[in-house]
Amino acid sequence: MSSRVVITGLGVVAPNGHGIAEFEQALRTGKSGIEFQEKMKELNFACHVGGIPKGIREIAPQYFSDESLLAMNETQIYSGIAAIDAWKDAGLSVPHDKSEVNWDAGCVVGLGISGMDVISEKVIPMVNAGKTKRMGSTIVEQVMASGVSAKLSGILALGNQVTSNSSACNTGTEAIVMAFDRIRAGLADKMVAGGVEGSSPHVWAGFDAMKVINSRSNNDPHKASRPMSASAAGFVPGSGAGILILESLESAVKRNARIYAEILGANVNCGGHRMGGSMTAPNPISVRRCIQQALAMSGIEADQIDGINGHLTATFADPYEVENWSIALNLAPNQLPKIQSTKSMIGHCLGAAGAIESVATIIQINKGFLHKSINCEDLHEKILPYKESILHQTENSPVNIMAKASFGFGDVNGCLIFKKWETK
Repeated sequence: MSSRVVITGLGVVAPNGHGIAEFEQALRTGKSGIEFQEKMKELNFACHVGGIPKGIREIAPQYFSDESLLAMNETQIYSGIAAIDAWKDAGLSVPHDKSEVNWDAGCVVGLGISGMDVISEKVIPMVNAGKTKRMGSTIVEQVMASGVSAKLSGILALGNQVTSNSSACNTGTEAIVMAFDRIRAGLADKMVAGGVEGSSPHVWAGFDAMKVINSRSNNDPHKASRPMSASAAGFVPGSGAGILILESLESAVKRNARIYAEILGANVNCGGHRMGGSMTAPNPISVRRCIQQALAMSGIEADQIDGINGHLTATFADPYEVENWSIALNLAPNQLPKIQSTKSMIGHCLGAAGAIESVATIIQINKGFLHKSINCEDLHEKILPYKESILHQTENSPVNIMAKASFGFGDVNGCLIFKKWETK
């Protein structure tokens, strides 16, 4: 018999807020975390705006020793802070160096591109200058793809599966699905799950070259991320980390943990680069199948969904995504649940996006509100039939079930169905 999986802890480092309370307030008020980035202008990017968490370097010494920080890159710091916050939020104690290994707790925390800040600022310049011997002994652990999850295993003494997945913009959502599957199969009691992405311009440069990020709002950063709007001109790059503590219901009840929500359904798939799908575009059939299979696992009907936290990036794909939700759920445009884009406030945090947006989704379920999407006053004409479902204002009302999906380069998809936990 499969184990039921619940969420007992949350941690977030986002462009518009660090920590659950600050992030919740930002979501409620529609606070944008998008700012002008001088470095992007200096490097002759077309886009000069991005989302970078603020004040993280200053608070990092509260979490890590000076010696540890010398061997940590930006993604390890973001994910480390969010994971420690989430672990404590779950009512768990951060172990000390002599603590026993927790063999029943593991970690799936992924990212899109690993250690680019270290690669661009240290590895390439020093190797090209013939100074390899002066790079130090911690370079490999900072650039290896599994560096973030490996670092978390040491911080939290995790002895179950510890790995970093990568599936482009679906990474964060996929990590939660993978952790869900492991607990559901009875192979772990607790899993640290989520995603992280750094803010190096070397991560964002490829998207600027593709002309898929917005270069029309350099003088008005807070207006730059415009999902679902007629004036959308590409996504805005973002960075940060989102972490969830997933736990078997049995484990959570046994230790009398506070439970935010239950994961009712979860699914990932790929469109195989067929039927319109490609490295950069989703196969619409696979998108719909992914949503439908997550819904089927959940055992609920589509009309029981109170809200959808979409992928919705402010590209040409937004109208297709909204249409795919309607078709997948077999609901007419005027029946579609309320749908929102957290990216309108934080930009597209790439490998961290699905995880940060899942944290946003759980906060809304737990606190009873649906946040607005900013900068979509001028809805795209193909989204107008769904206008009653677009949240232009934050709504305070009970939220029982929400769906969260991500769609990534490589034609990969992920979908989660969350249900509020009601204490009996």
